[in-house]
Amino acid sequence: MAIATASDDVFVEEERPTARVLGRRHDRLALALIAPSLLFLVVFTYWPIAQVVLQALTIETFGSKTVEHGFGNFARLFADASFGRAVTNNLIYAAGTIVPSIGLALALAVGLRESTRFNALLRTVVFFPVLLPLVAAASLFLFVFLPGIGLLDHHLGRLGFHQTNWLGDPDVALWSLIGLTVWKNAAYYMLFFIAGLQAIPDDLYEAARLEGASATQRFARVTLPLLGPTLAFVLVVALVNVVTQVDHVVVLTKGGPSDSTNLVLYYIYQQAHENYDTGKAAAATVASLTALVALSVLSLRTLERAVHYEA
Repeated sequence: MAIATASDDVFVEEERPTARVLGRRHDRLALALIAPSLLFLVVFTYWPIAQVVLQALTIETFGSKTVEHGFGNFARLFADASFGRAVTNNLIYAAGTIVPSIGLALALAVGLRESTRFNALLRTVVFFPVLLPLVAAASLFLFVFLPGIGLLDHHLGRLGFHQTNWLGDPDVALWSLIGLTVWKNAAYYMLFFIAGLQAIPDDLYEAARLEGASATQRFARVTLPLLGPTLAFVLVVALVNVVTQVDHVVVLTKGGPSDSTNLVLYYIYQQAHENYDTGKAAAATVASLTALVALSVLSLRTLERAVHYEA
């Protein structure tokens, strides 16, 4: 845009940048600011993913330099009974940890919603397991699960129960890991639910009370619907934890006994670092991540259908 100004009876035209030029400058500035983050994202996230996918599609024959490409690694993976057992264990582990953890976290959040000194103290106590690394928590529970002399057997024995080999019995070992995981993760999920509860306007609860709704009805008709987005987010976080948390398996059971606690991530570790079968390990990684992304997308789609409150 050109304008005319008078100075000493001389008209000078001053050029001002157009909106398109300003937009381009802003775009270049924004790109320059996010360039370092994009570089690290490509180098440490997308490039490793591309390498894993390429390795999963690369078929190498032992003792031969011949390299082929195809889905042979996936065929060997799905034909492996150990992988099927690991998937089954992971599904049981997911069901046994996600539902109780989220249910307990929601109950704790509702009970500790009010910001009082006593509730603040209880939140600190409940949140303590989250501060422990999973390796440290597993080492702690190693003494809890010791048969006969462990803390759990000691107190159960005083109540008249028989001793249980918590980590050595194939029918019990996976459930022992599930108990540890629920204890470790419930308080972490509780924080998200407390934040979601505090975002719900008190006017809605007051209106429900005036309508004669009981506490159960207020929870079912007001709290749960408005916690839909938070619940979907926590579910995705829980799914990620189910796939990525394996430290307690390494410390406590190493996948045993009889592969009863062998989860998919530990199976990948075994194939890559014990059997040196990187092709099968990469195929298992791609398969597990694909399933995780699909489940996460299905969970997050509930955000679009969730109930939102606008003031």
